[in-house]
Amino acid sequence: MANNGILFLDELSEYDRGVLEVLREPLESGKILISRANKYAEYPACFQLIAAMNPCPCGYLWSQIKACKDTPTQIQRYQSKLSGPLLDRIDLHIKVHELAKGVLSDKSLQGEKSLVVKNRVKVAREKQLSRQNCTNNLLTVTQLDQYCVLSDKSTHLLESAMTKLRLSSRSYHKIIKVARTIADLDQADSIDIRHVTEALSYRKGDRYMQNTK
Repeated sequence: MANNGILFLDELSEYDRGVLEVLREPLESGKILISRANKYAEYPACFQLIAAMNPCPCGYLWSQIKACKDTPTQIQRYQSKLSGPLLDRIDLHIKVHELAKGVLSDKSLQGEKSLVVKNRVKVAREKQLSRQNCTNNLLTVTQLDQYCVLSDKSTHLLESAMTKLRLSSRSYHKIIKVARTIADLDQADSIDIRHVTEALSYRKGDRYMQNTK
């Protein structure tokens, strides 16, 4: 039902792990195969997955306002519902901190307007279609070598991060695609080391399980 649209899953870790693992196939191939006895049906399932979850059962891990009441075992069990292969297929992992008191009511704090962001995304998307006739997320490994050339410094940074963060080959290619997208949003023709650095920052979130208490 989410084909060509957005699939939003709130409280992701509350889903049964078996249900979550089913997402791996469509996230990888853009389609899903349903088998029943000797028959099967294939459906298109090309969607953008957006998911949200608390860091622990009570929701107050890392909070500066209220202490977390969960044990390390409870936190580990809660977080382990998300397997490594599933996290590997999610491009951006964002850790959202709680807002300090008074931030929401502070009228002097102004973010970008949605229309400004929309226009920047539209320009970046048109740039991608003009360059390679598809969006960056659909680039093949061969196309990455053609359209996402990294400098020696950027390559060294990425390879070092791969070792330090213990990232997979799938993550390696996803990081390059994200860096290419960041460069497009920046209206840059080539991928700079700052684009790779930012792309890497969005993959560090899947390592939070190592720092629970």
